Amino acid sequence: MGFLDRLQSMFQSDRLDLRERYQILRRAVSGTMSKFYMARDRRTGEIVGLKIADREKVAAFESRFKELDKPCEGEIAMNLNGHPLVVHTHEFGLTTDNVPYIVMEFVKGPGLQSLLVNRDPVIEGQRLKLVRQTAEALEYVHEKGFIHRDVCPRNFIYETTTGDLKLIDFGLTLPARKEFMQPGNRTGTPLYMAPEVVRRRWTDQRLDIFAMGVSAYQICTYEMPWPVIETSGKAALAHDTQTPRDILEYRPTLDPILARAIMRCIRPNPNDRPQTVTSFLSMIRPVRQDDT
Repeated sequence: MGFLDRLQSMFQSDRLDLRERYQILRRAVSGTMSKFYMARDRRTGEIVGLKIADREKVAAFESRFKELDKPCEGEIAMNLNGHPLVVHTHEFGLTTDNVPYIVMEFVKGPGLQSLLVNRDPVIEGQRLKLVRQTAEALEYVHEKGFIHRDVCPRNFIYETTTGDLKLIDFGLTLPARKEFMQPGNRTGTPLYMAPEVVRRRWTDQRLDIFAMGVSAYQICTYEMPWPVIETSGKAALAHDTQTPRDILEYRPTLDPILARAIMRCIRPNPNDRPQTVTSFLSMIRPVRQDDT
C-alpha cells in the first residue's frame, strides 16, 4: 500500500477543510514538491506553518519506495519532534481535496540561504555557532534513524527571536535502512550532493555529512568549494573530479581545527569523512570562538 493510500485509509473520515480551519496569511515558500504558507488556526488563533503537497509530484517520488513501506513525510516529521533546532510538527493528513498536508510551527525569520547570498551582517561573529547548530540538528535526525538527503542552507531557518537555526523540510528524508540506501536514488540539491549520490552508488548517512560540510564551508566563506558554473545535476559531477579550494584561502583567520574538520566532510570518499556527525562535533569541540 502506497503512502497516499495509507493516509487515505487513516484519515478517510477526518479530512482537513483548509478554508474552514485555516486563514492563509501569505505564501512563504514554494518548494519542488509543495507550497508553504503562513496561516492562522481559526480555532486557536495560533500562527502556524502549513505545507501543502503537490499530490502528483509526491506520489511520483513515493512510488520509488512502494514495496518498502516507507513512512510519509508527515510521519517522519512527527518522529523528529523533540529537538530545539528541528522544526516542530503538529499534525499531518489529507485535505478534503485529497492532498497531503503538514501543520508545523511557524519559524519567524529568514532562510539561512538568503542570509548567505546577501552576506547579511548577522552572520559575522556567529559562524562557529551556526556550523555547530547545523551539525547538532543533523545529529538528532541521524540518531532517530533517518537520512535527511537535502541538507543545505535553504533548509535552515534563522529564527530572529532566538538567533538559532531550525532544520526544516523532510520531503526527501528516508529511513537509514539498507533497503533505502540502494543505488539509483539521485535526489537532493546538486551543489551539496555527495559523489556517491550523483554517481548512483550505495549511500548512507555520510551523504548528509558531505552536504553539511558544503553548507559549513559556505557559512564560513560565503563561497562554494567548487566553481559554480551551473546549478543542475551536472554541477555535482565536480565533487569527485575537481579538488575543492582550501577554505583557508577564502578565510585565512578561520580556526585551523574548524577548517580541517570542514574540509574532511567534503572528501569524495565517504570513508575519508567523519563517520558520524557526532565525530564532527567532537573534532570542533576545542574551537572556542569565531574568527575575526
